[in-house]
Formats: sequence, C-alpha cells, structure tokens
Amino acid sequence: MQWTDDAIVLSARPYGEGNAVLTLMTRAHGRHAGLIRGQKVRQSMQPGVKVVATWRGRLEEHLGTFAIEVDDSRSASLVYDDPLRLAALAGACALVEAAAPERAPMPDVFEGLSTLLDLLPEPVWDAVYVRWELGLLGALGFHLSLEQCAATGANDHLAYVSPRTGRAVSLSAGEPYRDKLLPLPAFLIGRGDADPDAVHDGLTLTGYFLDRGLFAQTHSEVPAARQRFVDRYRRLTTRSGIAPVQGDEP
Repeated sequence: MQWTDDAIVLSARPYGEGNAVLTLMTRAHGRHAGLIRGQKVRQSMQPGVKVVATWRGRLEEHLGTFAIEVDDSRSASLVYDDPLRLAALAGACALVEAAAPERAPMPDVFEGLSTLLDLLPEPVWDAVYVRWELGLLGALGFHLSLEQCAATGANDHLAYVSPRTGRAVSLSAGEPYRDKLLPLPAFLIGRGDADPDAVHDGLTLTGYFLDRGLFAQTHSEVPAARQRFVDRYRRLTTRSGIAPVQGDEP
C-alpha cells in the first residue's frame, strides 16, 4: 500500500541506528506514524516542519516507512531562535500528537495547525495561539459557545465562561457566581485587545477544557510541553500589558 500527502512533523523519536519513528499530522490521513531511515533525515525532522510524505506499507495496519520531501520549513525556522514562540510550537505539536486520533482523517486539525505555524512569526502570535487551542477543542468535539449569554441569551457584556457547560455568561448574570466561573477574554469575541493579561486568561480558559474535557475523556494528561509553554509565557510577560519581547530568556 502507498499514499502521498501534505503533512506537518509532530515528533521524531530515535529508532535503532540512525533511524527514527516519525509522527506526522497529515491532511487526508490524520495523525500517522512511520519509520524514516538515515540520521541526516532524522535530524532535519523538527516539530512544525511542513513536508510532503509518501507512506509505504505491506498492510494498512503496519508501521510502514516514510519518504519525506521538505515542503516549507520557513515558518518553523523563523521561531527556532525565539524561546517563547518555540515553546508554543512545541506545545501545539504535542497537543495534536496526544489528542488527534490515530489515522483518522481530520483536515480541520491539519489546516488549523498549518495556519498557526504560518502566523507564529507575526506580532499577534500569542492571541492566535489561544484561538488555535479553541479551534482544536472544537474540532475534537469540545466546542465552546461564546456567542451569547447562557442565562439571558444576550450577546453584550459577556465576561465569563461556565466551566460546566462551556457557554458564555454575561457580567450581570455571572456576578453572583464569579468565583466559580472562568474569565472570558474580550479578544476572543472581538471586543478587546489581546494584551498579555488577556492572553493569560485565554490560556487558563482553554487549559481548563483541555484538562477537564478533552484529556479527561481518555484518562490522560495535557502534554507537559503545553504546560512548559504556558509557564514560560507567564514568566516572560507581565500583568501590565507589556507584550512579550522576541528572544528573551527566562
């Protein structure tokens, strides 16, 4: 059996002498693993690199082998010198690898990750990352309803999200229960700036539903790479609205 598909490298783990098991998110074949041969090829397969992959295997259920042609590593290479963006890239690839079902076509997940990689070098990358996590949750069955208040049906002054239902709650309706609700950053509903304070709140929101929803369903944990990104983001930004500076170290 054989197929060729656009793909994004999620991970490459050493296997034997100079070989590796490569895990890709493909456009039409979902998350898919295969063997690649050669140390030089293995070393070039960093998370986030876009490739054209040809998979070959005697039977569909076999591990099989990949032949790889690098399609576009520009987006990934632009963030390798920035610890914060690199941590975001690693967290995103780890989330997809852990959450996407194996060999199940999920073109929305592929397209979302591809768009994130294209936008990571841009100034608003951190807000894009939060929106990407929301999109990933939705694509995997945990859509958050942020368009109108769950209690009143109104779409103004939305300020919270119910941790039980994933639905938005207005400021007035949620005030008596504010300690039990999650903050809804205004930029996620097109009504505010994505300063670091708001991004912190966005990461808290998506992190809650990744942990208590998506990964709890399979009795697993959110990948450590995602938490390392969140921790680094919090260390490298302040609560005063100062945007992260490219290249800063913790």
